[in-house]
Amino acid sequence: MLSSPAPRFPLLFPGEPPFRAPYLVPLRPAGERGRVVTAATSGERRNAGYVSVMERALAAEEEYRRARAEVLRKGVELEGYAIEGISIGGHETCVIVPSLNVAFDIGRCPARAVHQDFLFITHAHLDHIGGLPMYVATRGLYSLKPPTIFLPPCIKEDVEKLFDVHRSMSQTELKLEIVPLDGYVIYSVRNKLKKQFAHLKGPQIKKLKLSGVQITDTVLSPEVAFTGDTTSDFILEPRNADALRAKDRDLRPPALTFYRLRPPPA
Repeated sequence: MLSSPAPRFPLLFPGEPPFRAPYLVPLRPAGERGRVVTAATSGERRNAGYVSVMERALAAEEEYRRARAEVLRKGVELEGYAIEGISIGGHETCVIVPSLNVAFDIGRCPARAVHQDFLFITHAHLDHIGGLPMYVATRGLYSLKPPTIFLPPCIKEDVEKLFDVHRSMSQTELKLEIVPLDGYVIYSVRNKLKKQFAHLKGPQIKKLKLSGVQITDTVLSPEVAFTGDTTSDFILEPRNADALRAKDRDLRPPALTFYRLRPPPA
């Protein structure tokens, strides 16, 4: 007669043996049975505590997944910019502007962010920076060019150490360029015909240009500002005024220039 082994269930709680079915409590002398019951009750309470913690963690994760799925169904368009991404407090923040080829913060590294060449990190909370190694590693896996990552100077050294650790653990080359900056404004760069030449006709303007005359002025326009988790007192610094002037506009596409937002005076 063949008999199948008792089914084994996965180890759910650290320090507890795998469960077998059926599970029978061995009989003991009457004097010891009270201790057996007490021990079983203590174990049940301990397991109930684990289950309670796991249930809360699973419920929180499920709530996050539902919120994430809802966010990912939507995108917004602001004055010609398509804005994508996700921001769920304490879980993940990543805002993507595909037409600019940029992502602000990386969250848990959503797939869409991987294809953006420029990444701006606002601060080192894990819901904003946790997916950074995966972002760089996945770009390498897809043979994309090394990304340029802008981040606050105060965390530059720690981020470099983080990548050294991942290179050592994975034995892979993780290529990236790090640029230290605080806060971000993206400018469009346009060439505008100088006023003194505005009355001229096309052939005359072309002739001046061929003769070497500088016929245009360079105009910078603040387009997108991203401050991350911060208070509004940064606006007290006059040199940060462009963060308030930034507007959404179709760039078709311009060159991009990145400038540092200066913190308010202490």
